Amino acid sequence: MELSELTLSHFRNYDEAHLTFQPGVNVFLGQNAQGKTNLLESIYALALARSHRTKVDKDLIQWGQDQARVAGIIVSRFGKTPLSLTWSKKGKQARVNHLDQSRLSSYIGQLNVILFAPEDLDLVKGAPAVRRRFIDIEFGQMNRTYLQLSAQYRKVLRDRNAYLKAWSFGGKKDAVFLSVLTEQLIELASKLILLKKRFLTELEQAAARIHRQVANQQEELVIQYKTAVNVQEISDEETLKQALTLAFEKHADREKKQGTTLVGPHRDDFVIEVNGVDVSNFGSQGQQRTAALALKLGEIDLMHEETGEYPILLLDDVLSELDASRQTHLLMTIEDKVQTFITAPSLSEVARSLIKEPKIFLVKDGTIQVEESKEQEENHG
Repeated sequence: MELSELTLSHFRNYDEAHLTFQPGVNVFLGQNAQGKTNLLESIYALALARSHRTKVDKDLIQWGQDQARVAGIIVSRFGKTPLSLTWSKKGKQARVNHLDQSRLSSYIGQLNVILFAPEDLDLVKGAPAVRRRFIDIEFGQMNRTYLQLSAQYRKVLRDRNAYLKAWSFGGKKDAVFLSVLTEQLIELASKLILLKKRFLTELEQAAARIHRQVANQQEELVIQYKTAVNVQEISDEETLKQALTLAFEKHADREKKQGTTLVGPHRDDFVIEVNGVDVSNFGSQGQQRTAALALKLGEIDLMHEETGEYPILLLDDVLSELDASRQTHLLMTIEDKVQTFITAPSLSEVARSLIKEPKIFLVKDGTIQVEESKEQEENHG
């Protein structure tokens, strides 16, 4: 899968821009606050219909304008597909092949991206919410069923939490209605948990393979899925439903007092262990960064297995956060396999020696110029 063209209109600090990309590595070079990350954000938003930097869509609209638009041409094994997203006061409009999409779940998955930014190094040591978001975003791109189940689960969870909150403040107390909401939540939770379990098992296999290579075969990475029930020993939906029912019964009084749902995949987490040690709490910074890198690179192969297409990789100023060894491994992993977009103030000697003929864009104050290659310069000379 490749992004061959990108068009921006009043997106962030760009008035109008039209870029064409090569299948290999494309690099956006420039100093801070010039618009490099805005370009990566536009590609991310084109894929997922949301920004990775803000939850407020109007932040994407250039100051003084009424709307912003991002459009692109995707090249996959199915041919060329035009995609576009428009943000305005009326909301968000998504189109595939120039046709409006009434549901974002039918739009997401047309373009698959993996973003690796400095904050992703907190994936290992950060809060559980960071890892839950990671699962939801990455697996949601690969599996439409997961995306739809997640949306349904969040809706029922909101309804149940609202009812529990009213209950805790002395409002209407209908035990039958609460049990109906609980049954609906358990039905959706059991499906989601089993999908998460499968995703994490497959990700573990891919990430462990890469981790061994980066660590010179000295360390073994394992992912432990943490949920309300012992899902490691459960493989069928009915048994999981029974286990979840018991867990809800156990927490029923606390939920009514606290006014919130205490059981379910919205509270899940996963722990990364290296040689049996939880690296989030006891690992060195080097081990944490190696584990985060292995997870991100493991996603590339996993997404290919799930969708039949390699994703697009977005590296937002992450090379400067990695030492020479990890830079080398990252760049050798993506070589000739994944279309990659890199932002950086400048390219290190390591990067320049490993990246074959990158297409370089010079970004300054919302304007973009293509840097001439050495071959072009010689021809001009």
